[in-house]
Amino acid sequence: MTVRRGGRPSRPRNSGPPARRTSPARPPAADPARAAALELLTSVRERDAYANLALPAILRRARLSGRDAALATELGYGTCRARGLLDAVIAACANRPLSRIEPPLQDALRLGAYQLLRTRIPAHAAVDSTVELVRSSAGSRSAGFVNAILRRVGERTEDEWVDELAPDAATDPIGHLAFRYAHPTWIAQAFADALGGSTEELGEALAADDERPTVHLLARPGMISAEELALVTGGEEAPYSPYGVRLDSGAGDPGDLDAVTEGLALVVDEGSQLVALGLANAPLVGADQGRWLDLCAGPGGKAALLAGLVELVADGGSLDAVEPSEHRAELVRANTADLAITVHVADGRSAPLPDGGFDRVLVDVPCTGLGALRRRPEARWRREPSDVAGLTGLQRELLTAALRYVRVGGVVAYATCSPHVAETHGVLAGVLRKHPNVERLDARDALPDMPGLGDGPTVQLWPHRHGTDAMFLALLRRTS
Repeated sequence: MTVRRGGRPSRPRNSGPPARRTSPARPPAADPARAAALELLTSVRERDAYANLALPAILRRARLSGRDAALATELGYGTCRARGLLDAVIAACANRPLSRIEPPLQDALRLGAYQLLRTRIPAHAAVDSTVELVRSSAGSRSAGFVNAILRRVGERTEDEWVDELAPDAATDPIGHLAFRYAHPTWIAQAFADALGGSTEELGEALAADDERPTVHLLARPGMISAEELALVTGGEEAPYSPYGVRLDSGAGDPGDLDAVTEGLALVVDEGSQLVALGLANAPLVGADQGRWLDLCAGPGGKAALLAGLVELVADGGSLDAVEPSEHRAELVRANTADLAITVHVADGRSAPLPDGGFDRVLVDVPCTGLGALRRRPEARWRREPSDVAGLTGLQRELLTAALRYVRVGGVVAYATCSPHVAETHGVLAGVLRKHPNVERLDARDALPDMPGLGDGPTVQLWPHRHGTDAMFLALLRRTS
């Protein structure tokens, strides 16, 4: 089955980093939005909370909506995202390591510095509002300290601080770009390796990754078209996925949209939609009997798309979905209600499934998530290089299991939301050395009409090229 968008013009590639300054020129006079943002920073620091999961509850408790909720979201997510750069500036202004500043004051300083350096909020409003938050919780002495540091921060622009504090661009271009776009150097290096060493394109990639992303919706096949979903949500049809819709990043909580609450649409990045479509489009040897498998299914966005598509391919077609976590398995069930799907709570490496029993298998493996850092603002400062080695063994084992579950002539899609070479080409090379009965297909052919897919046979999507998460896709066909 080929799923393509005919006649749609390609999305132009970005010519440079997008504008950052998206916050309103005049922030609300009241402090609840900033208080909510500060609460988010505290939750991330104290409880290792995920910002995108913690913030909705904070906004509900504070009864924030509209402009206040948008401001809290921008300040909270933006501060998490820029933490490394903000910390360097704060340390320079304090003349002491950040570790010698009380953690709650670190959070407040980051929030104030973000407003000063990366928004259009007037300097006096940024400083005064932050100082008052500190005064109400920690007293006048701490408020005076924060006031003094933030006034020093505001003496220079972000670019001026980068010029002073970043590694020299001539001698350490990757370190310089990592600092400028608020990424750990090791992640910038991983991006550079995946891009083939182009410093110019690395800057574009990091700039795109440093911006708040748009929201992507999946129009569930057979329930609503992308055109209809765009009309009812005020979004735009996605340029590449025929089931995708993109919303403005300031459109509010997508979970509140009628189409989402009614089960007609799900929040699924277009890149994730494309790897599922790549599997659906891949050519088989022999007829497609409609026996498909999603081996790492939680939370269920790609499973919903595959389960909808398999019913269009074969009468009686169905999807098996495997997820080891009961909680995430329940999310799969919720996101695939009324579809022909069987959810197994099991380890994908040893699931109760028949060997050679499936025409198509998707294995979107657990990974570092480096390809979705723009959607997980705190993640870049939590991940460590050692995390990669801890995951590649699991990734190889899951891909090996997928090749066992697929039938002869069937196709496995290996996908990961990371461009790190060890998690992509490294895993593939290790598994294929042990499986001479597997041939690579050119994944570009399964994603027609898309620009910037490289030399093949694998596909690496990028935020700066495609406006998607940095998803990786390889298609493998079992020959015997």
